[in-house]
Amino acid sequence: MDYLYTLSGFAVGAIVGLTGVGGGSLMTPLLVLLFGVPPATAVGTDLLYAAMTKAGGTVAHGRKGHIDWAVTGRLALGSIPAAAITVYILSQLPKGSNVIGQIISHGLGFALMLTAVAILFGRKLRDYAGKHDDSPLRQRHLGKITITVGVILGVLVTISSVGAGALGVAALFFLYPKLSPVRIVGSDVAHAVPLTLVAGLGHWMLGGVDWPLLGALLLGSLPGIWLGTQVSAKVPEHILRRLLAAMLVLIGTKLVFA
Repeated sequence: MDYLYTLSGFAVGAIVGLTGVGGGSLMTPLLVLLFGVPPATAVGTDLLYAAMTKAGGTVAHGRKGHIDWAVTGRLALGSIPAAAITVYILSQLPKGSNVIGQIISHGLGFALMLTAVAILFGRKLRDYAGKHDDSPLRQRHLGKITITVGVILGVLVTISSVGAGALGVAALFFLYPKLSPVRIVGSDVAHAVPLTLVAGLGHWMLGGVDWPLLGALLLGSLPGIWLGTQVSAKVPEHILRRLLAAMLVLIGTKLVFA
């Protein structure tokens, strides 16, 4: 079975390289629905997988000056405590019951559908935000709103391992339309590392991480990301994103209403 995990990691990595999104959005449901991995284990393993793969991206973006550390700090100020509190709440749920699995499965489905919306309508949200960027309400409370978005991302990512990528980028484009796309992506990647690390370590303490599985996924995903990045310019991105969004809606619906 290990070679199938590695092959799946390669496929998901290639999609991430092609579209820039899809890591947690595809990896976790793939593990749950195709391989029958328990939802809690799939989420915990994917969180540490995301922390490791995005750490390299953070170093690369940081060296090029593509990270707005003030924005990243505001998000983390909300997301890190929210992740820790969410893990604590999960730890207080009855052991041996299916409550945690049901919460994570439904949370995963909800997060996938939100991610699909962010992928499909991200550009329209950015255009709307750009036209209303000078709103006094926005300027006065931008810091507090960013922290609140961080709290929401912290809860979603901890429960589902989904949201740190596409949802985080969509939120930043909406809140900071004048920030360049590369700095938004860099800031989001930098924020995802401590968030997924804290949430992943929390799941590990709850017994929700499969280390051999994590190694098999990394073995396949790293070359997959490299290959996807190399051919990304040759494939129409809008077609890939629409296909990815449609897939996420179908998977999310299945998980929510299963």
